[in-house]
Parts: sequence; C-alpha cells; structure tokens
Amino acid sequence: MSTSRKTIYIAILANVGIAAAKIVGFVFTGSSAMLSEAIHSLVDCGNGGLLLLGQRLSRRPPDRTHPFGYGKELYFWSLIVALMIFVLGGGISIAEGIDHIRHPKAGEDAIWAYGILGVSILFETYSFVVSIKEFKLANPGLTVLEGTKASKDPSGFTVIFEDAAALLGLVTAFVGIFLSHTFGWLRADGIASVVIGSLLIGVAVLLIVKCKTLLIGESGDETMLHTIRSLAQADTDIDEAGYPFTMYFGPHSVLLTMNVQFRKGLAASETEESIDRVETAIREAYPDVRHIYLEADSLRGVGGERIRFPVRDSGSAS
Repeated sequence: MSTSRKTIYIAILANVGIAAAKIVGFVFTGSSAMLSEAIHSLVDCGNGGLLLLGQRLSRRPPDRTHPFGYGKELYFWSLIVALMIFVLGGGISIAEGIDHIRHPKAGEDAIWAYGILGVSILFETYSFVVSIKEFKLANPGLTVLEGTKASKDPSGFTVIFEDAAALLGLVTAFVGIFLSHTFGWLRADGIASVVIGSLLIGVAVLLIVKCKTLLIGESGDETMLHTIRSLAQADTDIDEAGYPFTMYFGPHSVLLTMNVQFRKGLAASETEESIDRVETAIREAYPDVRHIYLEADSLRGVGGERIRFPVRDSGSAS
C-alpha cells in the first residue's frame, strides 16, 4: 500500500469514530461548536473517500481518448475535496455559528463535550502524526511546506492540512464551550463555530490554489530541468540541447519535449541510437518521465540569432 493511501485510510477511520462521538456530544450539549466539529469530521470522511476514488481512477492506463493517461483525475477530485471543505465544512459552520451568536442558548452538559473533545484530540493527533511521518517518507529531506510546494500528489498534503485544521478546530471548540459554560458568555460557543468555519475556508483556499496549478499543468523543478538538459548534452552525438519543457499529467507521469542539435554528418541510424541513449539516461534519472519527445532543431531564434540558455550557478554541467 502506498504511503498516501495508508494515510487516507487512517484518517477516514479516525474521522468516522470522531464524527460519531461529536454527534453524541452535540445531542447532549446542544453546542454549536460541537455541531460544527461534527460536520467537519463528516466532511473529512467523505473527502477521504473522494481522494481514494481519485487515486483509483488516476491509475487507469492510457487509451485512444487519453493517450497520456488519467493521472489528472487525482487533481480533479482533490479540487472537489477542497470545494467541499470550503462549502460544507466552512460555510455551514459559519452559518451555524452566526445563528447561535444571534440567538444564544445555554448548553446542557459540558462534561460530555470536554470528554469527547479530549478523545477527539487524541485520535486527530495520531492521524496527524502518521500523515506527517508518511509525507516525510515520500518527500525526504524536505519540510512539510517545502514538500507541499514540490509535491505533485495532493492526497498526501491534503490529509495533513485537514488534520491540522481539525486539531485547531478542536482546541477552538474547547475554548468556546469553556467560556460559555464557565463564565456564562453564551455567544462564545457561536463565535468558536465561526472561527472553525473561517479556519476551514482558509485551508480550502490553499488547497484550491495548489490544485489549480496542478490541473493547469506544473513543470518539473529547476534541478530536474537542468539535469535533463545536462544528460542530453553529455551524449557524444549531440552538440547542444534546448530548454526542456515538462508537464505533470499525474504524480508519477511526466511529459518531456526538448529540441536537440545533433552532430553534423550523423547518419539516421546513429541519430536513432543517440535518441535511445538520451531517453534511457533520462528515465534512469527520473523514472516518472514517461513520455519523451526529442526534436532536431537548429536552436536559432526568430531573428537568426543563436539561443542562449540559462546555466545554474552551482557549477554543475549545463
């Protein structure tokens, strides 16, 4: 089982138990914040199912209508997850909170709320720790923020964001219920619900922005592009390689197109051998590069001037 699927399954199981507990807590306490948290956990359960669906659909093989495969299915369903967090999680929580602010009412039994929130925090903390651990295994040497920026698999960091929002929401709900029952500030419970909803909308916006860039088509990072060009120029039958153009069609499916200038006087068979060598070298360095298109070109601009390509300052070959 992949690390992202393991993370999703653990998150779903945790959220099912937490949602049931929170619903019971809402029935006994009438807390608006508790209801918001219950809605949040139910939405997270559905989101986990959608991420698993996206993973399954994205693994379908290429066909005539989708020659590059279905990898972007995962990006689409991740976007749907973000929209659900925005509308069902954030929107309903804010609406419920505003209603309780306008019409505050005392809860029945805070003991139930404290107990359920405490258990929920334990479950969410476990899910959060596992999601962080699995994400770091998939992105070694990177922080969570760096890994999120570089990652092309939204299922991993989506669970992390959801768990982080859930933990902050639980703490907020605890504070709101405490202020409401201890000091008689009944509107605190509704305010906590609004804060939870706002938090969820903030997380949703971050996920929507990331999913948008993935759906439009992200390129490989700078290191990947320069390495690919260096591998092409290292071949004895290539005088110069152009700038590599790449696009991710899924977490593990990259399209590469690149213009190359072959050595003068090269026979057709030698050109084919050179292309095979370059493709093999690139795939050994980056197995996710599934589709490679090399095109012979003079590498000259519109005005006839020779194109110059950027070289990294790190001293690596270019």
